[in-house]
Amino acid sequence: MTSAFMLFFLYDEPVKILHVETGRHFLGGPQQVVYLINALRERGHDNTLVCPPDSGIDGVARLAGIRVQNLFCAGDLDLPFAYRLSQYLKEQAPDIVHCHSRRGADLLGGLAASYAEIPAVVSRRVDNTEMRLMATLRYKPFQKIIAISAAIAEVLRNHDVEDERIAVIRSAVDAAAFARVPDREAFRQEFHIEEGAFAIAAAGQLIPRKGHRYLLQAVAGLVRKHPQIRLVIFGDGYLNNQLRAQAAALGLGGVVQFAGFRDDLDDFIACFDLFAHPALAEGLGVAALKAAAAGVPVVGFDAGGLCEAVEHTKTGLLVPKENVDELQSAIATMIDDDHMRQQMSIAGRERMQNEFSIATMADKHMALYESVLNG
Repeated sequence: MTSAFMLFFLYDEPVKILHVETGRHFLGGPQQVVYLINALRERGHDNTLVCPPDSGIDGVARLAGIRVQNLFCAGDLDLPFAYRLSQYLKEQAPDIVHCHSRRGADLLGGLAASYAEIPAVVSRRVDNTEMRLMATLRYKPFQKIIAISAAIAEVLRNHDVEDERIAVIRSAVDAAAFARVPDREAFRQEFHIEEGAFAIAAAGQLIPRKGHRYLLQAVAGLVRKHPQIRLVIFGDGYLNNQLRAQAAALGLGGVVQFAGFRDDLDDFIACFDLFAHPALAEGLGVAALKAAAAGVPVVGFDAGGLCEAVEHTKTGLLVPKENVDELQSAIATMIDDDHMRQQMSIAGRERMQNEFSIATMADKHMALYESVLNG
């Protein structure tokens, strides 16, 4: 019997949890919040989600039947949000508060919970650095700081956060959602992927740290020997025009297409032969987890938490970051070795089911809550 299960089993009464997520868009972090709340609800616990009105998670949560309270938040300096949240906490009197995001939820959420004298924990999903003083202020109100990877835990330690307050609970992936057989013919028609092409997907915001420029260079070096390559880049961001210009300058007009943000990517990611994730910094890499769950091998840079999302030589290949030649070589290896890709596909599915399940993630959170509540 695992320690997580024992702690859950010993707690007889349902726990009342108030979750705070202030992100505007329904990206990887908010999706994890919905996964967690649904799993905790199935275990009989009481959950309320506080989020801004018209945010991405607002509509998704309501459709899932999650209790939602809308509070507008303009960011870290929105002190009225902290006051409104503290008053709502006093009114609702949850057992514990879980703050899930930056942009007000952590700094102001922690202050509100402290003022309302309710124990609180916070999730840290990004691995970027910040001033130690800011980190001290941000995390002081929280009994526990949840890092979604060992890489983020190390960042927290470097910010002088005490080791005993850090807990590593990795993000989860809904492996069952990728078990269905995708419509490959519809996929080929929509993205103009001809029969016999080697289709590569990349997904992430079009911002510098996602490293798309290195991927475009690598693909450009492969086209002559591997003319069947097709790269589809999913995501939006302020580098959109710059990356399109780079692709055109590299002569990749018929090879690369920019598909923008798609909220249905999960439905057809299994149709790709390879998933490329050349991020220079990564908290964990939920997109890579989803690719593995869909049976798609991953190539990328050995940066941050991606080293935990991808098991090198087992579920994908990782190379030194910013090394275009190594990235190009890894992609070429994937193209040339069908057997290796098949083995990685099987291993990736199994690893996601065994190590990154929603049930495991929820049980670890429940054990953490109870460790806080039990002192």
